[in-house]
Amino acid sequence: MIIALIGNQNCGKTTLFNQLTGSNQHVGNFPGVTVDRKEGIIRKHESMQVVDLPGIYSLSPYTSEEVVTRDFLIKDKPDAILNIIDATNIERNLYLTLQLMELNIPMVLALNMMDEVRSSGNSIDVKKLSATIGLEVVPISASKNEGVSELIARVEEAGRLHLLPKNHDFCRGEVHTAIHAIKHIIEPKADAIGVPVRFAATKLVEGDQPMLAQLGLTEYEIDIIGHIVDNMEKVMGTDREAALADMRYSYIEEVCEACVHKHQETYEQQLSVKIDGLLTHRVWAIPIFIAIMSLVFWLTFGVIGATLSGWLTVGIDSVTALTDQALTGLNVNTAIHSLIIDGVFAGVGSVLSFLPTIVVLFFFLSLLEDSGYMARVAFVMDKLLRKIGLSGRSFVPMLIGFGCTVPAVMATRTLSSERDRKMTIALTPFMSCSAKLPIYAVFSQAFFPKYAPLVMISLYVLGMVVAVLGGLLLKSTIFKGNPVPFVMELPAYRLPSGKTIALHMWEKAKDFLVRAFTIIFVATIVIWVLQTFDFRFNMVTDSSQSMLAMIGSVIAPIFAPLGFGDWRASTALITGLTAKEAVVSTLAVLTGAGNSAMLTPLLAGIFPTQAAAYSFLVFTLLYMPCVAAFATIKRELTSLKKAVVSMAIQTGVAWLIAFIIYRLLLLL
Repeated sequence: MIIALIGNQNCGKTTLFNQLTGSNQHVGNFPGVTVDRKEGIIRKHESMQVVDLPGIYSLSPYTSEEVVTRDFLIKDKPDAILNIIDATNIERNLYLTLQLMELNIPMVLALNMMDEVRSSGNSIDVKKLSATIGLEVVPISASKNEGVSELIARVEEAGRLHLLPKNHDFCRGEVHTAIHAIKHIIEPKADAIGVPVRFAATKLVEGDQPMLAQLGLTEYEIDIIGHIVDNMEKVMGTDREAALADMRYSYIEEVCEACVHKHQETYEQQLSVKIDGLLTHRVWAIPIFIAIMSLVFWLTFGVIGATLSGWLTVGIDSVTALTDQALTGLNVNTAIHSLIIDGVFAGVGSVLSFLPTIVVLFFFLSLLEDSGYMARVAFVMDKLLRKIGLSGRSFVPMLIGFGCTVPAVMATRTLSSERDRKMTIALTPFMSCSAKLPIYAVFSQAFFPKYAPLVMISLYVLGMVVAVLGGLLLKSTIFKGNPVPFVMELPAYRLPSGKTIALHMWEKAKDFLVRAFTIIFVATIVIWVLQTFDFRFNMVTDSSQSMLAMIGSVIAPIFAPLGFGDWRASTALITGLTAKEAVVSTLAVLTGAGNSAMLTPLLAGIFPTQAAAYSFLVFTLLYMPCVAAFATIKRELTSLKKAVVSMAIQTGVAWLIAFIIYRLLLLL
């Protein structure tokens, strides 16, 4: 049995999905978290599969989320719909419910966040609501797992017995006349393609072009429908979409007046209004955001993360020393000994020590996201982003880019404008992903120990500045035009769930560990082989005679104007294309450092000045992302040529900015 989980953005849909399936999908308190559909088997109900669809407000195919949801409902025809709505904002949420009912699919309504409704002294007459709209209604609190088992039972029953929404015709007046007149015209063709006739008729009143094409109507039929709609608009004195919206909301008002007893806003909503007076203030909002992010970076890189990483480094050193002694005691072959200690332990160990720093950073980011603050930042940033030709919605993918470029590029699917989407894809890789943190940490400690947090913050800011400048350039050249209007729901502030934050941190830690023991593990072995042998596969005593030195020396002159012409630096940049963490592991292998602490003093032999070191950091920040990100960009742009050009331009920009900064630092 296939169950479609559908609801507005930010109504607790992904939280419910996690409760139903036990999945560890991340729950974010800002719109656009679910970009594509997710599937999972309901716990203790092996025969029931739930599909978590993107959050939407209507079934009009204006955005990619709406297209994904609508196509699934019409083409895949699930056995039942589980429509989850925010009970604290029931009026707006029921708008989608009325459209879903027109699909004539078995359906159950889940009233989520009922605990907040009760705590505010409000109430909803669930039985009366169910009888009024003709649907089974189940009150739940997804975050507390209240009422979920009852909900599963009702959905299973609806799907098994094929319990359709009761034929409750809530349209009236001229809209009623138009819908029913069109139904008589299109009924045979709607039946032929398997689309409910009322849903199809409503969509034609709305002016839905995909539905018009799908029905395959004749010119004569299209002309008659046009006259019907024109007459409706003339009589009502409004346009077709407004007429439908007014009709639905009029009905919703009647339902809520009869079933919802609201004395006041919920505590969360009242608190949100007070906090937003400061956090979305037209003057103080951005300074507050900068202050919050500076505090996060200082705690991550200068206090908590740095301390924990130092402790882990000590542990890794101990394991490395014990392994080295054991291999020496067993008289293991010199080459194998070197591979394990100088290759695997040096490469993987140097990267692994930064795991606590990454986990701490994502603890703070998850805290800000789940509380609802990041939605406010997107709102505040809209005005600034419009100056570079984007809307505030583009801030969400860019924010995700601070974690990883791959999901950030995928998140651009939530942008309704193709122009905005392509422009955001081009700019998102300039956001510094978490994989670069080990590089920043090592170089900051080696060359700027007193100002390490400040250096790291400067790199994040530089990435954003380059993205802004790039946006201004693209706006006036390739992507001329204006961004789409920005409409975004600001969710109520809520105390983040400890479980959700823990899951988010575990996801990032797991992803980091998988990369460390797969891509980086393989990369360090390859680097060790190329560094240990010459082209005749003879072991070399001087790594400058190795295969790797020969390969690195070919491209090293390209980076000489940036201050780092050493072949080891250029080699590290190449391996960084597999995973950015590999830059540190490569340098550790090439310098013979056993860990990141030992690597720090050895970097001076590759980067002669602080200016050269910072130039390397700038190039690392801005040059093309890893192959996984490149593959994602290619898929989203549906063109290898466009992806290659985009990456070539980005790397060219990285070289140019690094060159300019290096020269300026030399002058200073």
